[in-house]
Amino acid sequence: MNIKHYALSIISLLAANAGAQTVLNITADSSLTHVMRHAREMRRTGQVHPDSTITVNMKAGTYRLYEPVFVRYEDNKIHLKGEPGTVVSGGIEINGWKRKGKVWVADVPDFNGRPIDFRQLWINGSKADRARDVANFNDMYRVMSLDKVNRRMWVPRKAVEMLVDKNSKTQKLKNSCQYSELVIHEMWCVANLRIKSIEIDGDSAAISFHNPESRIQFEHPWPCPMITTDGRNSAFYITNAMELLDRPGEWYHDIRAHKLYYYPRPGEDMSNVKAEVPVLETLLRIEGTQGREVADITFEGITFSHTGWLRPSTHGHVPLQAGMYLTDAYKLRPQISRVDNHKLDNQGWIERADAAIELTHTRNVNFEQCTFTHLGGSGIDYKEGCTGGKVNGCTFTDIAMNGYVGGAFSLPAYETHMHFSPENYPWCTGQVISNSLFQNVGNEDWGCLAIVVGFANHVQITHNEICEVPYSGISVGWGWNRWPTECGHNLVHANKIHHYAKHMYDVAGIYTLGEQYGTVISENAVSDIYAPPYAHDPHHWFYLYTDEGSRGIKVRDNWCPEEKFLKNACGPDNVWTNNGPMVSDEIKKRAGRKDK
Repeated sequence: MNIKHYALSIISLLAANAGAQTVLNITADSSLTHVMRHAREMRRTGQVHPDSTITVNMKAGTYRLYEPVFVRYEDNKIHLKGEPGTVVSGGIEINGWKRKGKVWVADVPDFNGRPIDFRQLWINGSKADRARDVANFNDMYRVMSLDKVNRRMWVPRKAVEMLVDKNSKTQKLKNSCQYSELVIHEMWCVANLRIKSIEIDGDSAAISFHNPESRIQFEHPWPCPMITTDGRNSAFYITNAMELLDRPGEWYHDIRAHKLYYYPRPGEDMSNVKAEVPVLETLLRIEGTQGREVADITFEGITFSHTGWLRPSTHGHVPLQAGMYLTDAYKLRPQISRVDNHKLDNQGWIERADAAIELTHTRNVNFEQCTFTHLGGSGIDYKEGCTGGKVNGCTFTDIAMNGYVGGAFSLPAYETHMHFSPENYPWCTGQVISNSLFQNVGNEDWGCLAIVVGFANHVQITHNEICEVPYSGISVGWGWNRWPTECGHNLVHANKIHHYAKHMYDVAGIYTLGEQYGTVISENAVSDIYAPPYAHDPHHWFYLYTDEGSRGIKVRDNWCPEEKFLKNACGPDNVWTNNGPMVSDEIKKRAGRKDK
């Protein structure tokens, strides 16, 4: 055995024989990219047998990245194992706070030689609120009417008048409000619309928005702002303006002046706080190709934290469902008639948000006892061409978008409501999500889920606990039609889902779309749904929900306090057996994490 010391505090224990242990011990001042390169070259130069695993022991500390770590085919058979307190971060710290009245201000540094923008701030590990007009979402204003021709939204004057320069004859936005946003509640989604102009007329005001979101927002039919006759028009709030910074725990970033303003919460000592903002959108990019998959890699005991997602700041954010944002959308005329389904008038092309960890063309890439937290996009995304891979015993918390994402959701070039069957497409198959906790996921995009799986097969979602989520807990399948798909033989078993639908309705603990023969939903426990007062239809919620085109699914032995289910425009061959309060207490007790 040779012992080798080299830069960045790495100690290598080298062995050339197959099956022998090869270990790299690294500290937080090490570069993960450098470590991966070193391990790669150990194989190339014959210091490590190609069939042996290299273990990287990560000492406790924060490993800050200046770019995503790119894991490739040549990095196969690596086990990265973190000690308690091991954090891989895409953020930077903000220091040098100075008091300015009730708020404190600090200079925002450049990163990699460029000014930065961000949508999240964490103070001492607790997420702060981007300045908004309401402290309690129950106090949100409601839209008055829509002018689709001129692409304007009419709202109460008092909701937006603080953004307008009263000394301007043209009612232009104040300089400190130039990047303000309207976030609107729309059935099963929320949209982030960047405010372009405001025209006040008496007690009302007409808001116009920037493109591309303005065009998409006013042209696509579903989901849409609700204008009703019973006073339940869509609710909204305003965010990201200095004028809104008026309560403890809020912040505002003056991007032009490179200043960050923060209103401290009680007990926070600004001379000694740890303030962090994200500068990366992705931490790990694990990317192989067909025939050269990244294989047999395990991440264990590592916390992945502090990422952002800036597209809503540059393009707005108009989702179709599950956080999948529209790149183009409009109403189809005439509508298309479909067999045993609603007429189709919605046309949309979608893409997905960035995730902290993104995988393409992998085999058996696993995450054991890891934590995904303080993330501005999604947590982990098995995107395409992934075979196997376990997410076991992990924790997902404080995540802006989805927790776990897997499979295809139609490609950007495919209209998402039509038959999705590209030739020789690399489908995801065989992933396992088990014994994990999903809590406070989707805390910015309220239409996101703990776990969402699109076109994928043989996926197992078992013994997880899901709580404090804004929308549904688990969604499996995609496509609003009955055509054959590659989705099927998935298992949703023994999950505990409670305290869900915190902000949205048209929801369920477990939700499905499209054909997926062989899929089984069994022995889950679903309870404790929220009742947000701003939901457009307070009765449109369910414990289990098979939506458009769902077919070939067995739903059995799931416990919930009552038989409140929806079967909407489903296909044939769904079998429902013994679901509701009559399910045995033993099944109810077994649901959830095994260590609880």
